[in-house]
Amino acid sequence: MAYIPQQIDAVSGDQYRYALTNFRIAHEKVEEQRRQLEEQEKQVALLRARIALLEGTANEEQQESRHLGGSSVDDFSIKNTASLLERSINRWAADIVRAPPSALSDIHGAALGDITGSYDPMPYNVSAMQVQNILRHAMSEVISSEIINNLVVTNSPEANVQLTRIHEHLFARNPVVACVWRRQTFSAAVETCDPEMTAAILAETLPGLTKVLGGSAINTAPILASAYTFSRMLHGAPSSSTDAFYRSFVPELGSILYPRQIELVRRCLKSERGEQDRVGATIFPGLVKVTKGNVAATEQNQETVHTVVRRAQVICECALALSGNVPMQG
Repeated sequence: MAYIPQQIDAVSGDQYRYALTNFRIAHEKVEEQRRQLEEQEKQVALLRARIALLEGTANEEQQESRHLGGSSVDDFSIKNTASLLERSINRWAADIVRAPPSALSDIHGAALGDITGSYDPMPYNVSAMQVQNILRHAMSEVISSEIINNLVVTNSPEANVQLTRIHEHLFARNPVVACVWRRQTFSAAVETCDPEMTAAILAETLPGLTKVLGGSAINTAPILASAYTFSRMLHGAPSSSTDAFYRSFVPELGSILYPRQIELVRRCLKSERGEQDRVGATIFPGLVKVTKGNVAATEQNQETVHTVVRRAQVICECALALSGNVPMQG
């Protein structure tokens, strides 16, 4: 009787080493870009300090920097503030899962529906971990699109949209002028967002989840307040780069994992096997610095450059599936 070898779901050593090498090279390139950006910011900071000294505004900028808790927005204040905001989002999601106001499946379905626009019933049961992470993804999208990427200067959503468009127009023409305009505009910004505007943001972006959570949705107000403080730090604080601004991004559910843009918070078994995996949930947005190409700052139609300064925190589909019955995409 002939021996039939069994099929083993494995990859060769060469394929495994090739996949690990690619990931290592990608991460090294990210770190190299970050080091180059930091060195560039140091050089620009020296020039900016010289200009401030000549203009007689050096003391004012030093006082403003101390008031904001750091030398500039380009130092560790970004990472520290982002980490605090990330923990606040996680606590909010964990509290909901610990004492859910509705069935976990209803909460998960509402959050997923608000994200994707489809409110079809889930064909599988969900675990507490999956609900917690989809809540974090939903809140990350709100913070990214409505707080960081939208210049919240007043308590009028319509006025904020117009101010954001003005800034985009100025930046396209002259980044330095846009930076000065943005800082001056945020110097007169509201200290906090009105509860009415906060409620309006949630009602517009997370209508299904807001309805399911009921009174628990009120607990999101401190998170949005912290997000607004983070946004003011990014857009209104003194910066060593006078021709750049920050934007946030959230990788879509089911999108391919790109090492330059995401940082996995849990082990990805498929990636370790050299297989392609996808985004299961984004638990905190990424941050990019938007600049123009290496040409004169007064020239128009320059190429826009996006440099990742903080990768999005992501849990992959295979790690998310280990905690329940969520099917993975092929």
